[in-house]
Amino acid sequence: MHTPSVSELIPVLQTAIGPMILISGVGLLLLSMTNRLGRAIDRARNLNSLFPETSGNRHARIQVQLQILWKRARMIRLSITLASMSVLAAAVLIIVLFITALWQFDAAWVIVVLFIVCMTCLIGSLVIFIHDIYQSLAALKLGLIAAEEENNLTTIRTNSD
Repeated sequence: MHTPSVSELIPVLQTAIGPMILISGVGLLLLSMTNRLGRAIDRARNLNSLFPETSGNRHARIQVQLQILWKRARMIRLSITLASMSVLAAAVLIIVLFITALWQFDAAWVIVVLFIVCMTCLIGSLVIFIHDIYQSLAALKLGLIAAEEENNLTTIRTNSD
């Protein structure tokens, strides 16, 4: 085994900086995603506690909201999983870069595959994350429409008395 000098390791360190920055950036995305997951779970727990106390239209609306929150939580979980796999691939990529430098081993195809896996997982995670944002806005719109309908019914009942 050839022991590389510091001057031989400097290019490897420079190459490894890219995946390290990627890990840092994805870490911030993961923080945002886990916060969204926590908020969805908290909202579902709050609605679930109200569920037994309701009936009729409100009961049905809470049930629909809980179903939407369940779908959103599953999407966020998938997004977190893909982002975590991206970070894992980047970490393995860094290790492979150093192994190739230490052992003078040509593993270009391994590096390429790891990079493609890393980017594919990140892209998938972001697409699902964006879809979750659209889902949350659609759920908000449904809630606003239901609140408006409930307000109109209250107004009609009050005016007819």
